[in-house]
Amino acid sequence: MASGFSFLRTQFPGLEKTGEFAERYLYSDSNSCLFKLGLLCEDIVNKMFDFDNIAMPYQMKDTLVNKIRLLENEEYITEDLARIMHRLRLGGNEARHEGTDSLQKAKLLLPQAYSLCEWFMQVYGDYTYQPKEYHLPAEQAEAAFAETAKDKAEEARLRKQDNEKAQQAVPVPQQERRKANLQAANRRPKTEAETRCLIDEQLRQVGWDADTTVLRYSKGCRPAKGRNLAIAEWPTDKVPGNEEKGYADYALFIGEKLVGIIEAKKWDTDISSVISYQCKDYARAVRKCDAEYLLGQWQDFKVPFVFAANGRPYVQQLQIKSGIWFADLRQSGNMPRAMAGWPSPLGLKEMLQENTAEGNAALDALPYDFLQDENGLHLRDYQMKAVQAVDNAVRCGKRTALLAMATGTGKTRTVLGMIYRFLKAKRFKRILFLVDRNALGVQAQDVFKEVKLESLQTLDQIYNIKELTDKLIDAETAVHVATVQGMMKRIMYAESEDRIPAVSDYDLIIIDEAHRGYILDKEMAEEEQLYRDQRDYQSKYRYVLDYFNAVKIALTATPAMQTTEIFGEPVYTYTYREAVLDGYLIDHDAPHQLTTKLSEQGIQLKRGDTVKYINKQTGELDTAYLDDDVDFDVDQFNRKVIVPEFNRAVLAEIAKNLYPDAPETYGKTLIYAATDTHADMIESILQELYAKDNLDSDAIMKITGSVANGDQKKI
Repeated sequence: MASGFSFLRTQFPGLEKTGEFAERYLYSDSNSCLFKLGLLCEDIVNKMFDFDNIAMPYQMKDTLVNKIRLLENEEYITEDLARIMHRLRLGGNEARHEGTDSLQKAKLLLPQAYSLCEWFMQVYGDYTYQPKEYHLPAEQAEAAFAETAKDKAEEARLRKQDNEKAQQAVPVPQQERRKANLQAANRRPKTEAETRCLIDEQLRQVGWDADTTVLRYSKGCRPAKGRNLAIAEWPTDKVPGNEEKGYADYALFIGEKLVGIIEAKKWDTDISSVISYQCKDYARAVRKCDAEYLLGQWQDFKVPFVFAANGRPYVQQLQIKSGIWFADLRQSGNMPRAMAGWPSPLGLKEMLQENTAEGNAALDALPYDFLQDENGLHLRDYQMKAVQAVDNAVRCGKRTALLAMATGTGKTRTVLGMIYRFLKAKRFKRILFLVDRNALGVQAQDVFKEVKLESLQTLDQIYNIKELTDKLIDAETAVHVATVQGMMKRIMYAESEDRIPAVSDYDLIIIDEAHRGYILDKEMAEEEQLYRDQRDYQSKYRYVLDYFNAVKIALTATPAMQTTEIFGEPVYTYTYREAVLDGYLIDHDAPHQLTTKLSEQGIQLKRGDTVKYINKQTGELDTAYLDDDVDFDVDQFNRKVIVPEFNRAVLAEIAKNLYPDAPETYGKTLIYAATDTHADMIESILQELYAKDNLDSDAIMKITGSVANGDQKKI
């Protein structure tokens, strides 16, 4: 029988041969089939590196997993293709090292390997190739296939031929390759089976036991104490208008109790209406023999929660086609809605216990006097007004609230008061305090540990607090401090086998310095590969906020238009001028403006000029010739172009009024840098300027996130 991979013969005969052998091994030796599929994936990845002359960054190990990660971050492949590659990689590793023999898994991965090969053909082989439906080979009664020495030699020869073709190819410009990748990826047919494979991975990432190849009702899988199972193909009774019994794609069990049903659809299916029909039908049609698993009944529904998914990442502008659609069936007024991810077992359990009306009543009844106790938090009047304004917004059912308070007016202490009230009244169970810089997170952690609340106890003595270095929460966590960057890495850039935060992990998010969100994308781009975003429709900052099903309270000193678009107009404002008039802040002095010829005229580089630049992949200084004129103004100095002479001139003028060896009571001077590298330059120049003064070595110090507390970019 002809191989399904025969379309590769004219362009990549080595890939065709490996795919053919994988098919021939399918029924007789599924372990060898999985091994061949892993080899097929590795060959494709290596060929992509050869075709486009891609170099691994010097700091990354040359492994298959890192190569796939780099291809995704550089947008040579889409997220769904990366996931297929990781599945094939892991399947091959298991076959090689553990001797995995799973016909069901091989049947699941073989069509996905075929789809990956079709995409590769369109992007790197024949651009005119049109995808065709794949059919698994029929099971044959003939003797089991086994490679001969001749077969192995032929496969090796053809693979070598493929590799030489890739190595000799002229690299295509990266933008052109990205465009071809996206076009081919969008046309790639994606089956319901692939969606289930993706849902398995996503459910496992938030704490469910899920594997459609093993954890199936037909294979004897049943609910069990102490396990959180997603059991595939759970049978239900007939439903009106359908003469056949239905099978829910997944039934979610916490221990022995049925808490949810999931319906999986093909990638291109609009899923919003699936909730209203199939999901609700299955929730009504639970069999009488399964009554022991039920938590209760709500109207005619026997399951509290239902979900529908097609595997597409959530995009706000394409809600009906993306995300995970969810409905709480316990009250008829609960409308279906899209979510960016899956809830965890803990999250669903807490949702079943949640009582918002009771929490609001407790918050309303809780007095404020303990927040003004002189032996405790001792909040000022304007801070109390801020806490009360947020309380009112929450009790009125608002999902967002913005506080605008001038810098230096004690936003962190105000937040501490809010957090303590919300936890004390049990209005919220778990709070995420989100910051955009490690220094702000450390500052908040210190406040939580040092400031007394009641009975001379601090927040961290009363409640369980997770800090910046903690990636995940547990059932006892009350507050978690995290950076936007850290949360972004955990949600958007995790490997398929890693645990990630669930959308249900927090019911309240407090965002510090919220005005910085709209410029975050621009700054993230400078972090090179890690923060490059593949979602065209929204910023990473907004994605992190939208990911969690939580109330959001934002704090800022300077509300920007983008801030109010996300959080609405401020529910309370305390301005700098008010703080000065009230005697809490001292008015600032008039600024001293330093002007240089370079800052007024900028830098103009001409076509053909030779320039030095830092190679981001090697970290070394390289030389390049400019193909066109390039102009830099002062705002770009030290971020895009480094000008040591400009920095030395400005710092020499500043140094005339600085006294680093003055007594501590004289105060300190802060000089702000554009980048971490710029901070190093400032420190070095100042040390040169003061070298003759015999200063203490600690008089001039760099203070950034890369020193003192370690390299916290990894948090």
